[in-house]
Amino acid sequence: IDYGLFDAKNIDLPRKVRYARRKRKKVYKVDKSCRLGRTYADYQLYIRKHPDLPVTQIDSVEGRKGGKVLLTIHFVKAEFMLMSLMPVLLGDNGSEFSNPKALESDRQGNHRTKVFYCDASAPHQKGSAERNHEFIRMFIPKGTPMDDFSQDDISVMMNHINSYGRSSLGDKSPYEVMEFLYGPEILKLLGCTRISPDDVTLSPSVFKKEGEQK
Repeated sequence: IDYGLFDAKNIDLPRKVRYARRKRKKVYKVDKSCRLGRTYADYQLYIRKHPDLPVTQIDSVEGRKGGKVLLTIHFVKAEFMLMSLMPVLLGDNGSEFSNPKALESDRQGNHRTKVFYCDASAPHQKGSAERNHEFIRMFIPKGTPMDDFSQDDISVMMNHINSYGRSSLGDKSPYEVMEFLYGPEILKLLGCTRISPDDVTLSPSVFKKEGEQK
């Protein structure tokens, strides 16, 4: 009927004219070739050949659809996580990370890292980062818009999370382990600050505290 192949018209169908045409959901296409040689199985094989290489997991944490999101960079060995507030719209199927060559090489074309992708619907394959995301949800529950947060707010949250001791690290904090592995200067350059154990808070109240101090 829509293509005019029949004598009947849309106006002859009462239910047809009653409803407005549905808007098509915007689809973010991902070039699946970017995953060739970069699957989780490829990652496991690569790590077996290079067991001493440090692993970093990247991910994104969403607030509300269409609003700001968090880009997280998780250093597995230290359980240390960097967080950056990004004013972008998340794409489907991980399209925000679908250009591995731009991540793997610098502007001069020098190879600096190796990118791999987890299997679809398998967040456990980067379980270390996912566990840290549970800390984020203590501050920002799922579905909470992030539009009113500033990068300063996110940095405060990041510092409290990274200063919280973990049994998996011998009761040391990710900040302490990161400092031991790479030195205090790198943490200073990254804008990270250690929170005293007695002052570590894993709740949204840290945002109010910082606001009161200002």
